[in-house]
Amino acid sequence: MNDPLDSLLGSKQPLVTVVMNCRNCEKYLAHALDSVVSQTFENWEIVFWDNQSTDKSASIFKSYNDERFRYFRAQHSSPLGQARNLAMEKARGEFIAFLDCDDLWLPKKLEKQISLFSDPVVGIVICDTIFFNDKKDVRQLYRRNKPPEGFVFSQLLGSYFISMETPVIRRSVLDGMDHWFDERFEVIEEYDFFVRLGRHWNLAYVDEVLAKWRIHESSWTWSRPELFPAETRLFLDKLEHNIPNFSSIYSNEIRSVMLKIAVQEALIAWGEGRSRSMREILKPYVCASRIARLLSLLSYFLPFAAFDFLNRFRLGRL
Repeated sequence: MNDPLDSLLGSKQPLVTVVMNCRNCEKYLAHALDSVVSQTFENWEIVFWDNQSTDKSASIFKSYNDERFRYFRAQHSSPLGQARNLAMEKARGEFIAFLDCDDLWLPKKLEKQISLFSDPVVGIVICDTIFFNDKKDVRQLYRRNKPPEGFVFSQLLGSYFISMETPVIRRSVLDGMDHWFDERFEVIEEYDFFVRLGRHWNLAYVDEVLAKWRIHESSWTWSRPELFPAETRLFLDKLEHNIPNFSSIYSNEIRSVMLKIAVQEALIAWGEGRSRSMREILKPYVCASRIARLLSLLSYFLPFAAFDFLNRFRLGRL
């Protein structure tokens, strides 16, 4: 019996490049690598971009005796967006997937997702994922609300919903972009990248948990929360410049993004003990009673609440 994947994409599996960017990732790296090795879809390569690690990450990666493992070490340390671009330049695959060194894939991830690229207008395929920590699974991302499919630019803009361990993209989508990951961004580079992809390509979804995103507060993303508001404003300015009538066509989505910025700035103010400033920041978006209720809730759950709110912004769940 013919493999259904072969019937969709030909007799030979297409090559998938797995982009892994690393800076001092030794703690969880072997688990991430093992989850790629365990894939039922076998025609893949790993482009491992070592961003000047000083721990054992390189030796862990090189210990795998597999010709599909390709190691590159940066000459100079660079922001994540630039590092992702440098890694993608080395990709030889027809498709590109992303796996950070602290996250995991389930065995059938690539098999299930690659099959959806039989539709030529699909440029991005995502799947469901679970957020977990070292003790337990915390939350399934799409358990209650399934993500939209098809042309989803406005949804990605206003309520970003892609978790970085889930997408696979068609390599050719990069050819039509004037830039890939914006190298000015350190914490919203993936948001900017996939929103722009969503202007020109359809998105498809596999309704199955095929990945896991590790929650840990040592992540670079959470160590610089003040970057979120500034970078998001710069992102909106870029779209305003590049998309005709952007502000009028996408006014609702822009307001949603501005609310997220306000929440981020309010949480920073709260963490610095400036509760009055927090109220002033939220006032244009939230009524007084809701602000009071939010302050009450945060008093019980900080610092986890701040972490969770920032995580929700990353995934468009605010």
